[in-house]
Amino acid sequence: MQLVIGVICMVMIANLQYGWTFFVPEIQKKFGFDRAAIQWAFTLFVLFETWLVPVEGWFVDKYGPKVVVLFGGVLCGIGWVINAYATTLNMFYLGQVVAGLGAGAVYGTCVGSALKWFPDKRGLAAGITAAGFGAGSALTVAPIQWAIADAGFQAAFLYFGIGQGLIVALLAFFLASPKKGQVPEVVANANIIQTRRNYTPGEVARQPIFWLMYFMFVIVGAGGLMITANLKPIAADIGVDKVPVTILGVTMIAITFAATIDRVLNGLTRPFFGWVSDKIGRENTMFIAFAMEGFGIYMLYLWGHDPLWFVLLSGFVFFAWGEIYSLFPSTCTDTFGSKFAATNAGLLYTAKGTAALLVPFANYLQQSSGNWNGVFLAAAGANILASILAIAVLKPWRKRVVANSQAEVTGAPASRIAVA
Repeated sequence: MQLVIGVICMVMIANLQYGWTFFVPEIQKKFGFDRAAIQWAFTLFVLFETWLVPVEGWFVDKYGPKVVVLFGGVLCGIGWVINAYATTLNMFYLGQVVAGLGAGAVYGTCVGSALKWFPDKRGLAAGITAAGFGAGSALTVAPIQWAIADAGFQAAFLYFGIGQGLIVALLAFFLASPKKGQVPEVVANANIIQTRRNYTPGEVARQPIFWLMYFMFVIVGAGGLMITANLKPIAADIGVDKVPVTILGVTMIAITFAATIDRVLNGLTRPFFGWVSDKIGRENTMFIAFAMEGFGIYMLYLWGHDPLWFVLLSGFVFFAWGEIYSLFPSTCTDTFGSKFAATNAGLLYTAKGTAALLVPFANYLQQSSGNWNGVFLAAAGANILASILAIAVLKPWRKRVVANSQAEVTGAPASRIAVA
């Protein structure tokens, strides 16, 4: 029940991020704002969604999830109501800041809850929960576009904001943290390396391996966020946004088809790669997924001007990108323990906010060059770098860190634990 409630809450906040791309051209058309200036609102949303999650996670770890998710649902609704009445960039910025605070409270709580309830299947549980955020907006891609076309983007902000916020606030009352004895012990096998020591957030922040994970999260996250925020503008700039595309007998215009498929695959990848990582290990899965992401972005750079390939490759890119939201939280909790899982995973999740700072600069790079080529190539290279770091640096380093922490708990030599 806790997992299902978390997933539904995540579905309700998904449009705050993934629906934004449909509002950008309408805001630009109505008010004449520069596109890069508008996208600072998206960056502010992600910053406030992520950078305060450790604080919200601390409240969850100390007081439980109900009050934090209730608070988040109310703010999510208020944020989009502000957007509905905004007439200046500063008002849009304020709306996205408020919505970001709310989304972060909901996201961090639901993922942290999954990590605590399922220590034996952390990758899968975190992936299923994060899938609600990744795929949650798939069902509303067309309705939001219809609402914008029929009633205007301001009405779409208003009605979707109020509806989604109310559902989250109501579900908050059913959330709970696990009590002692309600969950299984941590896993002990050759592929999944989990510590039995619980690191406090202060200790985690002093661990160099945490900052390696943070760096990897940033460089992988930036490419996906850039495409998320600019999917429709990219499609328009390369001339494929309004071209009909037919796949398996279904015909839609390219941007609607791409957005729908992207959301579905971006959701499916999270439990899929989370499950894979439970079987073959976190770092091995990162190596595969990040390499796929780099390849997909490079192919989108080469073939994206063709409407069919734009739809297919954008889906592939989102499938290879979304897994970061299951792999990094589960890796963090495996390494630093479950007692402070919401706070520690929240600390790592702030990397998404740092990555979002690069989104407006992608727009400035595109404006200066007149195309998206440089942005695509930089994102592809960053993902290849992260795949190499996962297998060559993170994997052996994390094994040593966990062995040392086990030695502190059991008193056995770290070398003996590492061999075992």
